[in-house]
Amino acid sequence: MSRKSGKPDSRSVAANESVRVDKWLWAARFFKTRSLASTAVKGGRIEVDGHKAKPSTNVRAGLRLQISKGDVLFEIDVLDVSDKRGPASTAETLYAETPASIEQRQERAADRKAARTSMPRPLARPDKKQRRQLRRFKQGD
Repeated sequence: MSRKSGKPDSRSVAANESVRVDKWLWAARFFKTRSLASTAVKGGRIEVDGHKAKPSTNVRAGLRLQISKGDVLFEIDVLDVSDKRGPASTAETLYAETPASIEQRQERAADRKAARTSMPRPLARPDKKQRRQLRRFKQGD
């Protein structure tokens, strides 16, 4: 429905229709812009039912998507389609993440946290003398 007139909006998608995967990813808030979503699809980071997708691939309810964002992998089931970006609460109703995917993401987050604690960052940048020592150490002198 349109906010101003109260009439049905012609751009909304009916429940039995399909939407381009790049539009759906943008509407479901996996990517900030459609351009980023399209780039991710072209880069092979999105799979629809186990096959690499093109930006024009249609998504409909019942499909399973694998979305790779950096080192995070989401495996989701599409529950509904939309070509409009709305609030996050509405976007969350468009998909359901699989329990295995949630568990895997939590394990990877725990691994990254453990890696950060085992190799803490220095409190300050190295000074000139320390940089020389690092350079000598790396070069093997």
